[in-house]
Amino acid sequence: MNHTEHFTLGTGHGYRGLLQVGLLNAMPDAALRATELQFARLLKDAAGALDVRLRLFSPARIARGDETRARMEGFYEEAGLLPAAGLDALIVAAPDDDAPDAAWRDELPPLLDWAQTAPLAAIFSGGAVPSALAHLDGIAPRPLARPLSGVYSGQRATDDPLFFHTAWDAGVPHIRDHGFAEAELEAHGYRVLSRLADDSVDIFARETAGNFLFLQGHPEQDEGALGRLYLRDVARFLAGDSAARPNLPRNYFDRVTEARLMALDEGAGLPAHAAIVQAARPLQSWRGQAVRLFANWLTLTASAKTRRAASRAVHVRRRRVP
Repeated sequence: MNHTEHFTLGTGHGYRGLLQVGLLNAMPDAALRATELQFARLLKDAAGALDVRLRLFSPARIARGDETRARMEGFYEEAGLLPAAGLDALIVAAPDDDAPDAAWRDELPPLLDWAQTAPLAAIFSGGAVPSALAHLDGIAPRPLARPLSGVYSGQRATDDPLFFHTAWDAGVPHIRDHGFAEAELEAHGYRVLSRLADDSVDIFARETAGNFLFLQGHPEQDEGALGRLYLRDVARFLAGDSAARPNLPRNYFDRVTEARLMALDEGAGLPAHAAIVQAARPLQSWRGQAVRLFANWLTLTASAKTRRAASRAVHVRRRRVP
């Protein structure tokens, strides 16, 4: 993995510098490529005039199949190389249903220790959030009375540049069975930026040498992702790997589609479910909101980089004055 490709995502017009964004992709083989494409496309749409380059990293301890390793060759770097990569920003993505003893977690602590002291903007997404909080402050997730699966509306808890030109009431996909107590987060110096309609914590941040941003939802997902996840769970149920028929994702399918899926009896095979899901369109789109959110994050990251460069230049000039 020595000759790694860099993906240029922005036009570079109007911004002289280069913004290097790393994606630490800890997803298993089945979701690795989809996660990579979802974030790459979102960053491309959000980059605007910024010159954004995406670099791909993966934990070395994740067991990969031969086909996946062959495809990663030349495109992915090992996670241990992150501190020397010269990144301006980092996105960490991990599966929501990750097992507590997943091997990739062993590589996370030294990377978090480095990231806290680096001038780095970092986003932790989905299953990466509880892993990061456990190491940073010993904060454990709390099980939800009812797991979240679907599109849920959130509202800002405070004014923040991250929400510039974003909607007050915007939906975003969530797939998780845990949450975090707001009082515990605030006691450790985290700032809650948005909440879901039930007042539970959604997006929150932590000040570091750069800035850590925690997204419990999945704004990067394309519009068909929840439908594909539902079909995956249906397949597990039909194969006997799951005892309960999966619930429909909330606020995702229209009522006609929901009624058609619910009318299928347990004898209906996966093709019958897939035909209905693939013919449906999501009830709402979160894409515009996600693009604006990430555009603001990239702009803030670029501005911080420019300020640091200007500060260093001033410092150098002062040192040269006799």
